[in-house]
Amino acid sequence: MNGAQALLKTLVDAGIDTCFTNPGTSEMHFVAALDRTPQMRAVLTLFEGVATGAADGYARMADKPAATLLHLGCGLGNGLANLHNARKARVPLLNIVGDHARSHVQHDAPLQSDIETVARNASAWVRTSASTQALCHDATEALAACIGPPGAVATLILPADVSWSEGAQPQALAPAAAPPLASTASLERLARVLQGPGRKALLLGGRALRQPALLAAARLAAHTGVELFAETFPTRLQRGAGLPAIERIAYMAELASVQLRGLAHLILIDAKEPVSFFAYPGQSSRLVPDGCTVHALCSAEQDVAGSLEQLVQTVGAAQATPALQPARRAPRPSGKFSAEKVCKALGHLLPERAIVVDEAQTSGLLLPLYSAGAPAHDLLTLTGGAIGQGLPCAVGAALACPDRPVISLNGDGSAMYTLQALWTMARERLHVINIVFNNRSYAILNLELQRVGAEAGGRAAQQQFDLSQPPLDFVALGQGMGVPSRRASSTEDFLAALEHALATPGPHLIEAVVPRSVSGLKLRLLPYLLRSLRHLPRPLALGVKRAVAP
Repeated sequence: MNGAQALLKTLVDAGIDTCFTNPGTSEMHFVAALDRTPQMRAVLTLFEGVATGAADGYARMADKPAATLLHLGCGLGNGLANLHNARKARVPLLNIVGDHARSHVQHDAPLQSDIETVARNASAWVRTSASTQALCHDATEALAACIGPPGAVATLILPADVSWSEGAQPQALAPAAAPPLASTASLERLARVLQGPGRKALLLGGRALRQPALLAAARLAAHTGVELFAETFPTRLQRGAGLPAIERIAYMAELASVQLRGLAHLILIDAKEPVSFFAYPGQSSRLVPDGCTVHALCSAEQDVAGSLEQLVQTVGAAQATPALQPARRAPRPSGKFSAEKVCKALGHLLPERAIVVDEAQTSGLLLPLYSAGAPAHDLLTLTGGAIGQGLPCAVGAALACPDRPVISLNGDGSAMYTLQALWTMARERLHVINIVFNNRSYAILNLELQRVGAEAGGRAAQQQFDLSQPPLDFVALGQGMGVPSRRASSTEDFLAALEHALATPGPHLIEAVVPRSVSGLKLRLLPYLLRSLRHLPRPLALGVKRAVAP
C-alpha cells in the first residue's frame, strides 16, 4: 500500500466513513485511493468553509468524527471560521491537509505556507507526518485526540510524497478507556450546595443537553428547586414535547445579568462560566453576579452524563418526577407577513424528529417560544459566533441522519458566506429545507451600533449594514445551484412553500422576504423583563430598557 491507501483503511477501520473534500494537486493520491476504499463516502464541496462546517454538523449528530480533505495552508485557511465554531462546540473533527512533497518545500513555491501555524488557530492536535511508515500511527493519534472526551479539532498534515510512497501499514485505533466519573468529594460537596440555602442554578452545556442528562438535571430541579439554564448557543440541544424545558442564557449581557441576578451558587455541567460576547462601555464582561460561588461538577475529560446521574443518587433525587414540556402546537399563523410569522409557522408544522440548524440571527428570536411544545427535535446553533455555519452544518447533519428532516434557518447576510453548500445538498440529494430570512440588512449590527455606545449611525455607517443595493435574489441563487427555490412575501405563501418542502424529498430553499425590524427582539426578551424588571435597581432597569429600545 502507499500512504494514502493505508491512511484510508486506518480511518474506515476506526469507523470514520465520511470525508468532506475540496482537494488539489497535493491530495491526488488520497483521491485516487478512494476508488479502493468504497466504505468511505467522499462528499465534494465547492469551498473549504462548507467542508469544515459540514464536518461539524456531521459530528454533532453522528457523535463521531468526519474527516475533511483540504488543499495546503490556503485551503485550511479558507475553512478556519467553521473550524473555530467546531472548536467552541467541542466536537470531534479530523482535518487531513495536503502539503508539498518534502523535497519541494525548499523551493518556496507559490502555494508554500506554514500550515502548522494556520492549523493551531483551531486545532487541539497538529502534526505533519514525517514518513510513510509513521503516517497511520499519526492518524490513530489524531483520532484519539479529536474523539476525546472532550471532542476537539485535530489536523494531520500529509506531504504529497508521504502519501504516494509505498510501505505504509494500516494501524488499528486502540479502544478508548471509559472516562472517569466525578470524584466522591465533588459529588458530596455539590449535594450540600444543592440542599443548602440560597438561590441555585445549573448551567448545562455540551453533552449535558442530551435527553439522559436533561432528565437527570430535571430530577434535581424537582427535588431541590435548583434552576436550569442552558448555554446561549448550545452545540446540540434536545428539546420539545416530552423533554425538560430549559431556559437559555440570553445573548445580551444586560438580560443575562437579569437572569442570573441573585444567584448564590452556579454549578457548571459541561459548560463554561458565562461571559459577555463583547465588551461594552460601563459593563462588566463577567455575567456571574458578585457574591455567587461558581462550581463545576466534573472536568471536560470526565463522564458528564454519568456524573450528573451520580449527583442525582447522592442528593436522593432518583425518584423525583421531572417536569416535562407538554405537547402543544403554535396556532397556524395568518395576517401580515413577518419573521415572527415564519417562526410561528415552524412551530405549527415542525415534523417529528426534525433537526433544526439555527443561524437566523435577529429573525429567529421567537423560534424558541413558538417551538417549545412541538414534537421532540434537535437544535444546533452557532456555537462560536462565526457566521456562515448554518448551510454547511445542515449538510453534515443531513448526511449523519438521512432519515430525519433538516431545517436550516439563515439570515441573508450569513447565508452568503457559504452559499456553495446548496450545490452539495443538490448533488447529494439531501432533504434539507433552507429558509433564508431576507430583510436586506445585517440587522443585528444596527442593534450592536447602539449597544457599544457609538454615535447614532449616519448614512455612511448605515451603508455598512445595508444589503439592498443591489438586492439579493436567493431564488435565482438557489436554482442556479440545483435547489428548487421559492420566494414567500406573505404568510400564506410561506405556509404553502413550507408544507410542500416538508412533503417533497430533496433540498429546498424558501426566501422569506421580511421587513427590517428588531421588534421581535423586544418580544423575545419580554419574559425576562416581566419577571425581573420590577425587582431591579432603577439605574439597571433603565439600562435594560435602553438595551431593547429600537
